[in-house]
Amino acid sequence: MIRTVARPDDFRSAIVLTGPTGSGKSALALDLAQRIGGEIVAMDSMTLYRGMDIGTAKPGAEDRRRVPHHLIDVLDPWETGSVAWWLERARACVRDIESRGRRALFVGGTPLYLKALSSGLFEGPPADADVRARLTAEADAVGVETLHAKLAAVDPRTSERLHPNDVRRVVRALEVWELTGRPISEWQTQWETNAKPQAVEVCCLDRPRDELYARINQRVLDSLAAGWLDEVRRLRALPRPISREAGLALGYRELNDFLDDRRDWDDTVALIQQRTRNFAKRQLTWFRHLPGVRFVTPELTTTLAVERMI
Repeated sequence: MIRTVARPDDFRSAIVLTGPTGSGKSALALDLAQRIGGEIVAMDSMTLYRGMDIGTAKPGAEDRRRVPHHLIDVLDPWETGSVAWWLERARACVRDIESRGRRALFVGGTPLYLKALSSGLFEGPPADADVRARLTAEADAVGVETLHAKLAAVDPRTSERLHPNDVRRVVRALEVWELTGRPISEWQTQWETNAKPQAVEVCCLDRPRDELYARINQRVLDSLAAGWLDEVRRLRALPRPISREAGLALGYRELNDFLDDRRDWDDTVALIQQRTRNFAKRQLTWFRHLPGVRFVTPELTTTLAVERMI
């Protein structure tokens, strides 16, 4: 049986500030939250994890004292939170914030979270533990690229948007195909066609590409200077390995490769910068295809929010 996560009106009063990694969302959000009497709800799939602080540019203790933050440090790094899991907790956060007469300000750049927030969420058939375990074991046995190729053969649209290393979502797409005989992209298209648009205000920070890339390159250097490599060493020393989803966080895999002597330091830094820039480009592509997203400069964001959203 196909299921969808119903889209309630819980987010109609919320403000959403998004943008590519490195665009300056967090700093701007602090000022905006104080202006509107708001509290920040993280819309980021990686700041969920405890112990992954520097590499995810997680707001520090001082920022969290300045403005209350929600959905940060709520999972151990070996755990996994789905989009549906996040959406339910986001709803609960909004209810709590608004019950105290405050305003919810969603801040982050995870495209699937933004899409779920603004358009609802297709959930599909319930998980089948046996199918999922078999496909996951297959990925371990034959490699993620082979599993991704298997998905491309039955659902090319989904395979194009999923990275081979995103094993959890590749497995889910193949699971839906096996359980229903139809690709997940077809189910999602049908659901989106029937979905009713939700009025959620979204501002997306838009910086010149050269400026954005320069900010990304510098942030990588600043994170490394702040002890990012030691953070990765601490994660490696945990009693349990981090989950596949947490392992997708930008830069962590490259630093693990460095610690395993698979790449020298200069090449590691350059590769983290390159892959982070590539990710920012993909984020912008996502945002441009989502309805209701308004691209604004950092200078205009606060003015628009105050004049049109409050």
